[in-house]
Amino acid sequence: MIIDANMYWLPQKIFSDKKIRNEFLRSIPQKFGTSIHVEEQAERTSMIVERPMGYPSLNYTDTDYQLEQQLSDMNHHGIDVGLLKLPGCQEWLPLELCKLINDEMADHIKQRRGKLRGLAVVPPYADEETIFELERAIVELGLTGIQLSAHYGNYYLDDQQFRPFFKKINEMKIPVYVHHTPVPVDYQSIYQYDNLRRTLGRNIDQLTAIGREIFSGMFEELPELTFIHSMMGGQISNYLNALFPQDSGNGRFDDRATQFKDRFRRHIFLEMSHAQPWGKIQLEAAVKEIGADKIIYGSSYPVKSSWFTEGVSFIGGLEITEKEKKELLFETANSLYKLNLTGGK
Repeated sequence: MIIDANMYWLPQKIFSDKKIRNEFLRSIPQKFGTSIHVEEQAERTSMIVERPMGYPSLNYTDTDYQLEQQLSDMNHHGIDVGLLKLPGCQEWLPLELCKLINDEMADHIKQRRGKLRGLAVVPPYADEETIFELERAIVELGLTGIQLSAHYGNYYLDDQQFRPFFKKINEMKIPVYVHHTPVPVDYQSIYQYDNLRRTLGRNIDQLTAIGREIFSGMFEELPELTFIHSMMGGQISNYLNALFPQDSGNGRFDDRATQFKDRFRRHIFLEMSHAQPWGKIQLEAAVKEIGADKIIYGSSYPVKSSWFTEGVSFIGGLEITEKEKKELLFETANSLYKLNLTGGK
């Protein structure tokens, strides 16, 4: 079986229901330099998120998230199960919109329970209503984990304001998917150029997030946390030895390499977001450096057609073992999200 662990989805009501759409548009955090505008065309409606204003970072189109098209594309390209998540907007959604989205997500996947799974979304704050919605989404609606952003406003997930929320996550043993945001907290030097903003920005965001999580010690306090970071964690496999130096001996670095690598090994997993842009050599090196049991396949459907249509064959062409290919395409995601699927079709 093949699991595509990164398929984007938004409920049609955000585009078609005027009241809900306005509530969604109002939720955009303009105080942090994020803006959104709607473009109406003859056969589709698009929303373009910009940060800073004038520099697009996220694009949402109503025709991209329709159930029958999703299922047709999956069947045509051999995807057995798709894991649905929001395309970046979870950073600013208020609780009431989260409730609506969780309900719509559950209904969407229920129509094709065998083909789709979904992640819950709630703001990362431990008030009674938010915790109730988290429990409802997982226990009653049957969603398979929670999706968070790498940072909220100017604060990454290691910040103490989020710790009560993660205590509940730790108690429930829920897998946490950490999605990149349009740009990292510090983006002034990269926003003017599309490729820097959209690619390097997302990688900086993930590297910063993982580094802060590991160096903060939050995993010692919360030993049941499992984080799955998008964008290959900013290709953190290239930086492990440099970030976690051993026996530097000069007092300039924290050289508790064994402890930091153990935190990474136990608590951090990586999701490709899409395979081909990393390149064959880079993905093979990542598998060699950290193991296929730490990485899961995703296509970023429907962002770019070829990432979805050719992603699985790209993984098939890597010079790694068949066991490692099976881990990338099925076993690791199946285990992390507790999907309880069998490997044979």
